[in-house]
Amino acid sequence: MITLITVIILLTCAVLAFFILVQNPKGGGLSGSFGSMSSQIMGVKQSGDVMEKGTWTAMGLIGALCIVSVMFFEKPKKIKEVKKQPTEQTSPKQTPAKK
Repeated sequence: MITLITVIILLTCAVLAFFILVQNPKGGGLSGSFGSMSSQIMGVKQSGDVMEKGTWTAMGLIGALCIVSVMFFEKPKKIKEVKKQPTEQTSPKQTPAKK
């Protein structure tokens, strides 16, 4: 399931990149690139609103999918401790003190 969510997140990121790159930072955007005649024929007056709504929708979808994806992560399995054979602990040999 996590793979599917990851693929959807990546596709949504590509769509978000498209929406961001098509917009003009000065507000002209897609509607500014077409002439006034084409905006009357094609109805591109509202393209700024569509691009902005698409940007916010894609950002919201990415955020929601990232939050939902956390629910599908598996917890790491505990590492099985290797049972060590008990070793004899001996005290260090004491040497007589030199005078």
